[in-house]
Amino acid sequence: MTDKMYTEVTIAGRTYTLGGFEEEVYLQKIATYINSKLGALRETRGFMRQSADYRNLLLEMNMADDYFREKKRADMMEERMESLEREIDDLKHRLVAEQLRREQEEEHGEALPEEKTE
Repeated sequence: MTDKMYTEVTIAGRTYTLGGFEEEVYLQKIATYINSKLGALRETRGFMRQSADYRNLLLEMNMADDYFREKKRADMMEERMESLEREIDDLKHRLVAEQLRREQEEEHGEALPEEKTE
């Protein structure tokens, strides 16, 4: 089992010590994402005039929105991948069936018409 690690991250100008089993790089990436979202919201007109609770709510809503948009995109990609896998399986079955049909025709002397070369 991996030992618990502690990492310092800075979010909104404040330093926090986080403990967990994730790598420091991962936690720093999350902190960078949060700071990026905060920066974008701070550029929004009137954001800084809101109460701290309301600003936190807007940040949380924006992050949840990002999550659900990406989840929807991932779900759609997974559905597309499954559809393509089914199509590949269907094509493989059709190819095998066609190969078997050709082999049977050749065995029974039903020669396939050869292409004429000019």
